[in-house]
Amino acid sequence: MTSRPPTLDTTAWAMLAVLSLVWGGSFILVAVALEALPPFTVVAGRMTIGALGLWLIVFALSPAMPHDRRTWCDLLVMGVLNNAVPFTLIVTGQLWIPAGLTGVLNATTPVFGVIAAHLLTPEERLTPGRLGGVALGLLGVVVLLGPRAMAGTGSELLGCLMVLGGAASYAAAGLWGRRLRHLPPLAAATGQSSCSMAVLLPVALVVDRPWTLPAPPAEVWASLLALGVVCTVFAYVLFFVILRRAGGSNVMLVTLMVPVSATVLGVLVLGESMTPEELAGMALIGLGLVAIDGRLLRRLHWI
Repeated sequence: MTSRPPTLDTTAWAMLAVLSLVWGGSFILVAVALEALPPFTVVAGRMTIGALGLWLIVFALSPAMPHDRRTWCDLLVMGVLNNAVPFTLIVTGQLWIPAGLTGVLNATTPVFGVIAAHLLTPEERLTPGRLGGVALGLLGVVVLLGPRAMAGTGSELLGCLMVLGGAASYAAAGLWGRRLRHLPPLAAATGQSSCSMAVLLPVALVVDRPWTLPAPPAEVWASLLALGVVCTVFAYVLFFVILRRAGGSNVMLVTLMVPVSATVLGVLVLGESMTPEELAGMALIGLGLVAIDGRLLRRLHWI
């Protein structure tokens, strides 16, 4: 009996749409949680709930977990690069910029990723198509940040730069994650989440002293729980299900879908609006991601 080759069928597309809504919705949930909780507490709470949920799945399914110190050191670095640093930067950035714009800026991760891969690895060089995608993506960032820089709105500009820093950290994590290819996906996700929880909890306790804060309202608790259970545990599991069904390159199409989900949800749920400059910047970044992905251009015989 032969295994079914990875394919992007109707079911995979539906799962991609759900994943994009989950990750796009995470920016909405963060905006709600920030109404009563400081950033470190939000991030530490999310990762604590997420790590505990993933360990429950590990106990149920019993995947092979690492036992050597070197692998756990690699997982610690991965947890810092893929969770602790980007989550903290992005959540803090959301103090000053809306959820939809955060989702758009976060979508620059592949732009930073192909630049880092070109500079740091010998096998992934910039092709003309990818170079054009990087140029479009960076132009989109300039369009988004330009009005803020010219208007002297320092807090908004700082928020945007923090989100871009989070996207760059995700890109670095993508390169570092190659060291964990030998691990089962659930083991890698659980290990990195546990390490990021171990890093974030002490910081939140020292910096935020959450026990001194007023008790958050019910909607904030619900947002924090959803961030941990839905946007972390469920999203990781769904990501790896899509990865197995559709393949690595196809699952990354979610990167193109999350900005749209975040923007639409920001408008519908939070009543946010987007300026013409923000729409133009989102369009340029989206075109850049399409060029970096390359498949649509190859179908059109443009590359």
